[in-house]
Amino acid sequence: MVAGLKPVLAVSFDTLAPHYRWMEFVLAGEKRQRCRTTFLDDIPPARNILLLGEGHGRCLVECCRRFAGARVVCVDASERMLAQARRQLTGQNAEAARVEFIHADVLNGSSSFGAFDLIATNFFLDCFRGDQMERVVGRLAAAAGPGANWLLADFQIPSGRLKQIRSRLILLAMYAFFRTMKQLPANQLTAPDSFLKRAGFTLHRRVEAEWGLLHSDWWRRPEEVGAGL
Repeated sequence: MVAGLKPVLAVSFDTLAPHYRWMEFVLAGEKRQRCRTTFLDDIPPARNILLLGEGHGRCLVECCRRFAGARVVCVDASERMLAQARRQLTGQNAEAARVEFIHADVLNGSSSFGAFDLIATNFFLDCFRGDQMERVVGRLAAAAGPGANWLLADFQIPSGRLKQIRSRLILLAMYAFFRTMKQLPANQLTAPDSFLKRAGFTLHRRVEAEWGLLHSDWWRRPEEVGAGL
């Protein structure tokens, strides 16, 4: 068990867990999955991996495939999502013994996570308000060792008037739906870039998709770092 994580739920997708996979496919096809896995074949080998808000486990399966023998810790505030991730792993005949599933809320836990050389937060940070994201990023940064990589896939407001209008309308509908269904803390998108930079990470690469609505990031921490947030 990773120290410092409390089973106190801030955002749980339990009620949506049985439907999340087909909803994602209907609304986005494989676009979000491509965003999750954009850099997995490019980053250096990882030995200790922390996945936050993993959901139905498709990125988890790819991490197990890409980083054979790595220790993986998968944290989610939804027990049903964790169950989906376990089933996904089993269904793909991936090695489940080295994966630790933790039902916990990263927002309300302490910062004593351990040391990880890869952190992934895919379509996760968009759930939080700016003040909450600062806490979450700070706690995750405390779990990252020197030279760690941080992969994230999420939504954004792109440049360009038509792209911005399209993205704002989609995000307005999305946040209205999830705030109604799940009492989501955030009511608008907050970009995580400034928080990651303050935590000692530098953006190495970014790939945009879907008219700039989606982006995949690869952030890196130098080998020598300070205390972070």
